[in-house]
Amino acid sequence: MLKDENRIFTNLYGMHDRTLKGAQARGHWDGTADIIKKGRDWIINEMKASGLRGRGGAGFPTGLKWSFMPKESDGRPAYLVVNADESEPGTCKDREIMRHDPHTLVEGCLIASFAMNANACYIYIRGEYIREKEALQAAIDECYAAGLVGKNAAKSGWDFEIYLTHGAGAYICGEETALLESLEGKKGMPRMKPPFPAGAGLYGCPTTVNNVESIAVVPTILRRGGGWFAGMGRPNNAGTKLFAISGHVNNPCVVEEEMSIPFEELIEKHCGGIRGGWDNLKAVIPGGSSVPCVRGENMRDAVMDFDALKEKGSSLGTAAVIVMDNSTDMIKAIWRLSKFYKHESCGQCTPCREGTGWMMRVMARLVEGNASVEEIDMLLDVTKQVEGHTICALGDAAAWPIQGLIKNFRDEIEDRIKDKRMAGMAAE
Repeated sequence: MLKDENRIFTNLYGMHDRTLKGAQARGHWDGTADIIKKGRDWIINEMKASGLRGRGGAGFPTGLKWSFMPKESDGRPAYLVVNADESEPGTCKDREIMRHDPHTLVEGCLIASFAMNANACYIYIRGEYIREKEALQAAIDECYAAGLVGKNAAKSGWDFEIYLTHGAGAYICGEETALLESLEGKKGMPRMKPPFPAGAGLYGCPTTVNNVESIAVVPTILRRGGGWFAGMGRPNNAGTKLFAISGHVNNPCVVEEEMSIPFEELIEKHCGGIRGGWDNLKAVIPGGSSVPCVRGENMRDAVMDFDALKEKGSSLGTAAVIVMDNSTDMIKAIWRLSKFYKHESCGQCTPCREGTGWMMRVMARLVEGNASVEEIDMLLDVTKQVEGHTICALGDAAAWPIQGLIKNFRDEIEDRIKDKRMAGMAAE
């Protein structure tokens, strides 16, 4: 259980003042110039020591990612890009940061940009986040007015500009290279890697793309020390984490908790338990809609971190926990996700463009039971042909929910096909 004094997001529910004055009263923007004056190497080493892994889903070590940026400029400017295109179904954690605690993000942008020798930062916010954009822009304006960003930002001697760019509602722009394409005014379509953004990103310049939560926790980590952050959670799964719990719990919520919290404790303490009790738990998607589901009985003893959930055959992802009770039609739920991924595929790669539509149509027939049992294995085979064969991970995201369904609930699919066949024979 996370102690109150270890909480990084002190206004997650908007109970307090979100303005600069309120943020400063809660300890933000405290000694920012002193942190910057300790130098780039100190900041990056401290971030490595903290064990922070990217909070956007992949879990890549943040300090290591920063260290890929060129140490010396070759004449090109460097950029930090913040991925605020939070479009994964079930995920709504960054939204709370931007609308209630935006100064954590703005201060984090300044420090992270300095660490990577970037004088400019772009925040790319999801098209549907209208009020969040207003709150974040108001925070940025306050910081310019107070001299915390701009020329000689926060009296650190570092010049820093920050820009907020609004997307237009495309899920694919959450993929870092598609986001860069969109920022440049082009179609949001993923780029081939290499070159990686650290070598040639925004406008062909060295760029690092980080998630909102990954950047917003930076100032507090540096103020309190990497060791403090690393002291929470299990090894290789350090720190605090925002969990967004939705679905069939008594109190859905977004909560900051310690990494590696047991699933049962997370649900009991913050969500008032499963709707209808633990015996009513059917399945959980632990990390946003793109990760495979886990059967309820296998999830009860789970530990909520990257490594433990990998052992369960799923992933922590964005820690968007979607809870489903026995009233859920699992086949229909996964069909709905496959419909989403079909709709959001950019169409650049043939396996994804063709495969997402094909998988959705087979799933639609499985919902009705209008299929043969042999088609289940055929569908699984197609997911394997899509997975790992596309430029970006959207193909994987479309394949994994279906793979999870077939692995965990194959009996339900087979029963529905048999029931449909029996009903047809009875009608004759």
